[in-house]
Amino acid sequence: MAEGPRKRSSTSDAAASLSGRHSSASDAGAGVTLQKQIGLVSACGFIIGNIIGSGIFVSPRGVLENASSVGVAIFVWLGTGIITAIGALCYAELGVTIPRSGGDYSYVKDIFGGLAGFLRLWMAVLVIYPTSQAVVALTFANYVLQPLFPSCLPPESSLRLLATVCLLLLTWVNCHSVRWATRIQDVFTAGKLLALALIIIMGVVQVCKGHYYWLVPAHAFQTFKDYDAGLIALSFLQGSFAYGGWNFLNYITEELVDPHKNLPRAIFISIPVVTFVYVFANMAYATTLSPQELLSSNAVAVTFGEKLLGVMSWIMSMSVALSTFGGVNGSLFTSSRLFLAGAREGHLPRLLAMIHVRRCTPIPALLFTLVSTLMMLCTSDIYTLINYVGFINYLFYGVTVAGQIVLRVKKPNMHRPIKVSLVWPVIYLLFWGFLLVFSFYSEPVVCGVGLAILLTGVPVYYLGVYWENKPKCCDRAMDLLSGLPSCR
Repeated sequence: MAEGPRKRSSTSDAAASLSGRHSSASDAGAGVTLQKQIGLVSACGFIIGNIIGSGIFVSPRGVLENASSVGVAIFVWLGTGIITAIGALCYAELGVTIPRSGGDYSYVKDIFGGLAGFLRLWMAVLVIYPTSQAVVALTFANYVLQPLFPSCLPPESSLRLLATVCLLLLTWVNCHSVRWATRIQDVFTAGKLLALALIIIMGVVQVCKGHYYWLVPAHAFQTFKDYDAGLIALSFLQGSFAYGGWNFLNYITEELVDPHKNLPRAIFISIPVVTFVYVFANMAYATTLSPQELLSSNAVAVTFGEKLLGVMSWIMSMSVALSTFGGVNGSLFTSSRLFLAGAREGHLPRLLAMIHVRRCTPIPALLFTLVSTLMMLCTSDIYTLINYVGFINYLFYGVTVAGQIVLRVKKPNMHRPIKVSLVWPVIYLLFWGFLLVFSFYSEPVVCGVGLAILLTGVPVYYLGVYWENKPKCCDRAMDLLSGLPSCR
């Protein structure tokens, strides 16, 4: 293993900080670093594969339930796709201006300081990634085992065991080879798109047969409950969560081939593709399922398949399973790079900044991600935690985009290979603020608990990171944990 230099304040040489020794920026390139192995196709695969998880197959009902009509729900899917594209455009500028792995953690830390960056990392380490990966792995296990238990739910122990096997397998692949991990991502992303293409094609066939009652404007905007501004805001929030993962490519910038070109290109290709697929998949569902059937279904794609595919309806269950398997792979890949970035900045133990000498993979960071996710599998409150931190995750999207404006003011002459109009971050922040206000109004307890979890990181930052003159025994203990020779 090789380890990158430890830094707490200076970030000017961070792009070279993954060297195999404690070195200066001038000779860091001679050490072991993450290799640039991700091209444009794989970059698109990571964005599309991380966005399209199980949500579009399993439960579009959250958007429909709060939108109050099919027509408004479809506009919500389209609108959130446009807003996501605007946010991704802002991230594209930040990604090529601050070309380091770590994504919004790196941007927030550089622009707003170490505490703000640490709090973003703290939530990712403590809850966001472990819980989301555990839930997606459990969803994978559920849909793999479902055909074996047609008349009842699979045993909880079987679900957790298969989810554990999934996580162990994909962690091994990611530790073994970046190329293997990217190939898995490419293949399973293609599988997701083929499954959604099948849904859309079946929807087109239904329209050709005259089954488009709920797509006719007179019926599409027929409400099953009164419109409410707060509920429509919640439907946009649900839609935004379904587009979650659009910023993951920014976490692995240093492994992109020609990131100044391929980062924005991948974003400009992937977000429109996902928006198109989401909108037309929901229109396809509406050709076969009534709003009441959509709202009562626990797995919309499976119900849709049962109505149209008959004995071949298992295809939809397998599509969900394959989609979630690819989602776990992409999440493991990107989250390990985030933890590596935090470790080399001194915000996590130095052990996590180490890279395998021959394989050039961040094995300690991957194993840390695995262990934290397996710990979440052992708890019974995973879904509750996700509700609490989903708000915080969305909060940091806005903080990062606001940082783009702050950086323009603080460093107007900074080199920017891409420079977007400030109209776009302003539009995004207006929409973001609108959603946050209604989130607080609708679910004050959930948002309050999420903020409380976030603030637990403040004393940890000041004791563990900001306090540099700690007793020697503390540094020795951390060096022992990291398996590194003491510097004192």
